[in-house]
Parts: sequence; structure tokens; C-alpha cells
Amino acid sequence: MTVTCQTGTRALVTGAGGFIGSHLVEALARRGCRVRAMTHYDSRADRSALEFLPKDIYDAVEFVAGDVRDPFFMLEAAREIDVVFHLAALIAIPYSYAAPVSYVETNVRGTLNVLEAVRRNGVAKMVHTSTSECYGTAQYRPIDEQHPLQGQSPYSASKIGADKIVESFFLSFGTPVATLRPFNTYGPRQSARAVTQAILAQLLSGCETLRLGSLEPERDLTYVSDTVAAFIAMAETDGATGQLIHCGTGEAVTIGDLALLAMDVVGREVEIVCETERVRPAKSEVGVLVCDSARARELLGWEPRVSLREGLALCAKFVGEHPELFKPEEYTV
Repeated sequence: MTVTCQTGTRALVTGAGGFIGSHLVEALARRGCRVRAMTHYDSRADRSALEFLPKDIYDAVEFVAGDVRDPFFMLEAAREIDVVFHLAALIAIPYSYAAPVSYVETNVRGTLNVLEAVRRNGVAKMVHTSTSECYGTAQYRPIDEQHPLQGQSPYSASKIGADKIVESFFLSFGTPVATLRPFNTYGPRQSARAVTQAILAQLLSGCETLRLGSLEPERDLTYVSDTVAAFIAMAETDGATGQLIHCGTGEAVTIGDLALLAMDVVGREVEIVCETERVRPAKSEVGVLVCDSARARELLGWEPRVSLREGLALCAKFVGEHPELFKPEEYTV
């Protein structure tokens, strides 16, 4: 069955309260989809990044709170759904050093529960979210989909496990799944944990020094609207079923150069100070991540549209408008 993310299509987004998830929910709702936005249950009344949706979009969305680790909940959440976008995951790399079991439970077992719900409910398509961290430090560049996998952190190991569970369901049961592997995505609504937001929050707070970790790692940064477009293309492209496809710009920037560009965007120049607590363990640090997105261009017709300078300006606007979300004097794990 061909999926079209248009008026009337019933879409479930797990991890909807997250940074990318909230943007995907908004984009799908604007297309006329009937969106079921699943957030992680807790006792608070807010819905995380979904709180930033325009009121007309917010009012059109169905919200459910639960946990991907609960197979019974997932079975019900995926009922009468045409397409599932699975974004729910624990993603903070530093925290995975402290709590690796929770990453396996959420990222591996949680993905298994989503797959079972998709299979048992006859969902027409599932788009699963991977990460470029699965590759570890590049053995060659740009990185294509054939690059060896390396679990250089408990987080990346858990995502490798999740990806392989997805692959197994396609090969074993013919489950209509597709895996999108985004390289680093950035944009408004992202938490202070992300390097772009950490840099901008400090600069816009009037700091006298910019405190960072390692400046040498290189990252391929894709603006969130481009990543969302790739998710939707994955769902709508029949040829993507059973495939693993990259999403990235093909251009990498060092953290140090990113900081300099951010200074230029906001019009402030300060000294950069490297802090030990922000540096990953040496064997766990990923040196270079730069994407070969040829398969996305060929199969999905996808192209990144937003430049890094444009994206940083949009991020700076969001950070400046919501200073209450950031504590630039603290390191967010």
C-alpha cells in the first residue's frame, strides 16, 4: 500500500514531544494528516516541544501519553494507523555512560514493541529513526550506508541494536519498514544539550567566555525542516521500504568553526574555553561525521535547502525569544 502524507492519512509519531518529533507533527498536521502524537508519560501537564506548536495545529492533534517500553500500550497506540514515525529514544550520549541499561530498554526493546504493534495492526508503513553515531569515527569519508558500524558509546550501540531489529522484521516478516539515518540535526526547540543551542545560549546571555568541550570533532549539520522533509519522503516512497537511507548535507564543520560562525551570526566575539567535563572519553569521541546522501537524492528526490548560516540565525532567534529554556551557566548532559 502506498502511503501519502496528505489529508485523512492517520499518522502516529512516537517521541512527538522531542525536538524533531514536534516539527514532524507540525508538518504532518499542516498537510492534513490526522496526527496521533505520542509523548512519554509523566505527571507534568506540559507536552514538551509540542507546546510551541501554533494553536490551530495544536488543537488539530490527538495527544497520547505512554511508554514505548510497554508492548500493550504500543499495540493500542498503533491501532487504526496508516503510518508510524518512530522517533522515541534516549539520545543523550553523556547520560548513556551513566545509565546504559535504560538505553537498551528504551531504544532496543522499545523499538521491538513498536515493530510488533505495526505488524499486528497491519500498519502500511513504519519509518524508523537511526543516527550517524552508529558509525563511530569514520573509517572513510563521506560516510555511505555501507560503512561499518561501531558502538563507540552505549547510546550508539543501542541504536545499532534497534536498527538491526527493524531490519530483521523486514527480512523475517515482510514488515513495511524504512530506516532514516539522519546526521546531526539542529534547529529551534532543540534542548540546551545540543552544541548549537549551548553555543547560542551562552553568546546571547552576554557571557565573557564560551565554554565548550572538544573543538576538533567535525559534524554534518542538517536544519530540522530538511530532516522532516526526509522523514515524509521516506514514508511516501515505495522504493524506500526495506532500505536504510542517509540524511545529511555532505559538508562538515568543526565545533570550533561552528562556534566562530555562531559568533558572526549574533555579532559577538568571545574567548573559547575548553572544559574537561564537556569532553567525551577519548575512545568514545567520534572524530568526523560527514554524510554521503546520494541514496536519498536518488530514491527520495531529497535535497537539503537551508544553509548553516541561515539555520543558525533561525536558532538564535528562538533562543533569544525563549531565554527561560536555557541555563547557559550550566552544562546540560
